[in-house]
Amino acid sequence: MSNRFSFQPTALSGLFVAQRQVLADSRGKFSRMYCLDELRQVGFERNITQINYSCTSSKGTIRGLHFQYPPHAEAKIVSCLQGEVFDVAVDLRQDSPTFLQWHGEILSADNDKSLCIPEGFAHGFQTLTDNCELLYLHTSPYQPDFEGGLNIQDPQVSIDWPLPIMELSQRDRTHPFIQESKFTGVSL
Repeated sequence: MSNRFSFQPTALSGLFVAQRQVLADSRGKFSRMYCLDELRQVGFERNITQINYSCTSSKGTIRGLHFQYPPHAEAKIVSCLQGEVFDVAVDLRQDSPTFLQWHGEILSADNDKSLCIPEGFAHGFQTLTDNCELLYLHTSPYQPDFEGGLNIQDPQVSIDWPLPIMELSQRDRTHPFIQESKFTGVSL
């Protein structure tokens, strides 16, 4: 069987956009969400250990920027099943030439793209429509004692969110700024 993904690299090493091949007919459409053999082409080597789903009801809501510290650092694949989001990954790898740089990608139910995020990145998104549903495939189960977060408005990262921020959880609102926390990145 032929490949069901094409991969486009981003400016951040190890971060890829996966374009899913869609098979469509009068019944609807079909696309593969995950294939380890194909993902190995872009360095995604670990098995999926956890699958999460989120539904965000209001346009302009932001979730993130979340990550896990080693030894529970996780790679993840994020896909939008309904609606449209501006999905963001921030490079937190200490020795990376793109440390604290970010990449944003529009993921939607219509464009059949996924963001393949390697270990050492923070992840978040802003909803561009109401009622957005996301599916996350993780290589490490959630470990609350190893979670971390960046403030979505940190000037050292300076993410250009496309919409005014309408909703943000208390937890995400209180993530520290890099300068205040003296965050120096993650070492993998």
